[in-house]
Amino acid sequence: MKLNIDPLTEPELIELNHKIVERLRLMRQIRSHKEMFRFKIGDRVRFHPSGHEPQTGTLTRFNQKSVTVITDNGGHWNVAPTLIELAEPKDSRDAEESPQLKLLRG
Repeated sequence: MKLNIDPLTEPELIELNHKIVERLRLMRQIRSHKEMFRFKIGDRVRFHPSGHEPQTGTLTRFNQKSVTVITDNGGHWNVAPTLIELAEPKDSRDAEESPQLKLLRG
């Protein structure tokens, strides 16, 4: 698709730019929420933050643009859902769960 923007005035180009930026922001947000739906509170996840060792922990919260993970070493991370993966298959969870994890799972 070719768009001819040559005849547009400066105010029209600025308005078009604002609309494009807003649309891209919405598309990223939709993609992020779609990624979040792959997980649920209490899932064991892993991620590899830049400049750090790979981290493994428990997903504890969904935020607007990220998820909160409490790592096994006690760290608290807000991570983009596109950067995490399940640390273990859902079917191989321990049969015995801690009471805290049961509360998180709801």
